[in-house]
Amino acid sequence: MKIILGVSGGIAAYKAAELARLVMQQGHEVQAVMTAAAQEFVRPLTFAALTGRKVLTDLFAIESAIEHIAVAQEHELMVIAPATADLIARLAHGLADDFLTTLYLAFTGPVVIAPAMNVNMWQHAATQANLETLRQRGHRMVDPDSGYLACGMTGPGRLADPAAILEAIEREARKRRDLEGETVLITAGPTQEPLDPVRYISNRSSGKMGYALAEAAAARGARVILISGPVHLAPPYGVEVVPVRTAAEMRAKVMERLGPAGIVIKSAAVADFHLGTVPTQKVKKTAARISLELDPTPDILAELGRKKGDRLLIGFAAETQNLHQEARRKLESKNCDMVVGNLVGGSSDIGFESDQNEVVLALRTGELISLPRAPKREIAERIFDQVLKLRLALHAADGR
Repeated sequence: MKIILGVSGGIAAYKAAELARLVMQQGHEVQAVMTAAAQEFVRPLTFAALTGRKVLTDLFAIESAIEHIAVAQEHELMVIAPATADLIARLAHGLADDFLTTLYLAFTGPVVIAPAMNVNMWQHAATQANLETLRQRGHRMVDPDSGYLACGMTGPGRLADPAAILEAIEREARKRRDLEGETVLITAGPTQEPLDPVRYISNRSSGKMGYALAEAAAARGARVILISGPVHLAPPYGVEVVPVRTAAEMRAKVMERLGPAGIVIKSAAVADFHLGTVPTQKVKKTAARISLELDPTPDILAELGRKKGDRLLIGFAAETQNLHQEARRKLESKNCDMVVGNLVGGSSDIGFESDQNEVVLALRTGELISLPRAPKREIAERIFDQVLKLRLALHAADGR
């Protein structure tokens, strides 16, 4: 595979040389591109010696006025490591004032970004907003490690280990666009079941897992329909978002959009109960206790299980205990092909509202696969890896 390695100006730039060596050992071709600041930390000759290719450094010292276009077209994957806060900001806002940023705008393939910076810079709202913009474009982030930094502070910001970045590169190289031609229907977020015009029953779901799945599917070439309850997340790049509020609305939109979908993922945290008759006026507070009679909401996953046909159906099980047993039970009772189980509630910093998750996959084939704690986008990629393997296994078992 032909890979562009972009190197920006931080103390971690020296680690990019090790990354170049590792990538070359995997049989890939590497074209290094360095910013002016990166050359203050590592000389271009280092990368030229490792890659056997001239290092691109200056937009105005090139053989052709459109060399950045030719380089973009010749390569299949772009990796930027380290990516400083400044470079991340320029990428997010489409600025192009050197060879690397100009090349980025001309490049249409997958992009892997490995940030490295001071902990306060990493945690700053501006940096996080810029990172979210790049994630929405489908770029894979290799989040920095925590530890002692060159500035003397301790915390997240240290460039991820080159072996971890290499793993992300290899995954992109294998994956590429393996969902091309697929339509993936995903539900995400909570539902809100009204109690009166101003109050409702809901839950703590942020929608982050479902949105991560939508981003991953779109990056892998799928047409993605995302039916979303109320969330505070930007629409994923290249994804059709259908907003809903209640469980009944979600069911209606799922059934309406089900036709072309070959893969259905029900990651939404749909309310289990709703008020059958909602008052038209606000219920006034009094000293007296109030009781509510709640009716069950439609079981969308069970209905999909009855009419799924040849589709792959993936459900989610958010549990507070007995995770493995409940995931298997839901797999059978809802006629799913896979159930993604995760623990929620309590003071856990994974699951609801978190950017991290740790899940178990119960598969129709009888397997039970644990995915260790990782960013939700990484978990989403791992889920799709297993979805594609599962489909092959099920087709083989059916003799297709």
